[in-house]
Amino acid sequence: MPIPDFVKANFETLLRAAAAGDLALVQGTDARTGETRFILCAVGRDGGQVVLTPFGHLADADPYELYHPPFDPGGG
Repeated sequence: MPIPDFVKANFETLLRAAAAGDLALVQGTDARTGETRFILCAVGRDGGQVVLTPFGHLADADPYELYHPPFDPGGG
């Protein structure tokens, strides 16, 4: 499955924020479960206001057990 354009655009925004030093890790609450999450955000400014754009939360378990990668991590 090809990566959708909106995902590519979000990734490019994330890269620009990282290059500019405009990333933050903030604590928040999952709106569906009520669990505490640590959320990766781009930091922007709108006038005098700081604007946080969430991109996702950090895995709360071993990410190697949570995801199936699109490649063989053993190199095979």
